[in-house]
Amino acid sequence: MNVISLGFRTDLMLLEMGGSVIVDRSTHQVVRSPANPGFWWGNFLLLGSPLREGDAEHWEHEFREYFADATHLALGVDGVDGEAGEVAELTRLGVTVETFAVFTADEMDAPGPTPPGIDIRPLDGDDDWEQAAGLRRTCDDGDYADPAYREFADVRQSELRRLCESGYGAWFGAFVDGRLAAGLGMFTDGSGLARYQNVQTDPGFRRRGLASLLVRHAGYWGLTELRATTLVIVADPDHHAATLYRKLGFTHAEHQVQLLRGA
Repeated sequence: MNVISLGFRTDLMLLEMGGSVIVDRSTHQVVRSPANPGFWWGNFLLLGSPLREGDAEHWEHEFREYFADATHLALGVDGVDGEAGEVAELTRLGVTVETFAVFTADEMDAPGPTPPGIDIRPLDGDDDWEQAAGLRRTCDDGDYADPAYREFADVRQSELRRLCESGYGAWFGAFVDGRLAAGLGMFTDGSGLARYQNVQTDPGFRRRGLASLLVRHAGYWGLTELRATTLVIVADPDHHAATLYRKLGFTHAEHQVQLLRGA
C-alpha cells in the first residue's frame, strides 16, 4: 500500500523510529506499538480508501483480529481531500470523524534575536525532560487524572526522548527565567520529511509569541541541520494554531482523516 497522506506518512515515520511494528496488508496497514498498548494512534489500521458499502462490518472484524484486547477502535483513512466514506457505514461503526489540516513548508526564515529573558534551546538532561512532563500535564486539561491516559503519556514521552537521544531530532523548549514555558519536537528519518510534534504552551505564558518563536526556530533547524526538504505540521483546522502556521509561511496541503471510537 502506497501511503499518499503526508500526515500519515510522517505519523508512521515517527512510530517506526520509536519501535512500532507496521505490516502492509495491501489494502491497509496494521500499526502496532507493543510497548504502549494504550496509545490509540499507535495501535490502529490505516485504510487505503474511504469506507464504502459493507466496510463497517469488515473493518470492525479486521481491527478485532489484530487488537483483540483493545477497548478502542481507531482507523486512519489515507488520502488528501478529507473524505471519510459513506455516512451509513460510519454510523454503523459508531465512530467520531476527526479531520485535521496538514501544513507544509519548504523554507523558513532564520530566527531573529530572542527577546530578553527567553532562552530557546533543545532539552538536555533529566531536569529539562521532567519540566517537559510537567508542561504536558499542565496542557492536557485534566486527562492525567485517568490512570490509563497517564501511562500512555508517560511511555510516549520516554519514546520521544529516546528518539532525540538517538539523533532523530530534538525537543525544543522556550525557557522563561529558567522555567519551561513552551515546547515542541522536530524529527526526521532522513527521507527529506521532518515532522513537528506536540506544540504546547503553558496557559500562564500564552499570547507572548513563544509558540511562534519555537516553530520558526525548530523549522529552520530542521531544514539546515537535519537537511529536511519539507516541514510537516498537523493541526485542528479550527484552532488558532492553524492561523499561526499560515502566518509563518506554511501552506495547507491536505486533510487527514481519523475515525475513532474510544473506550
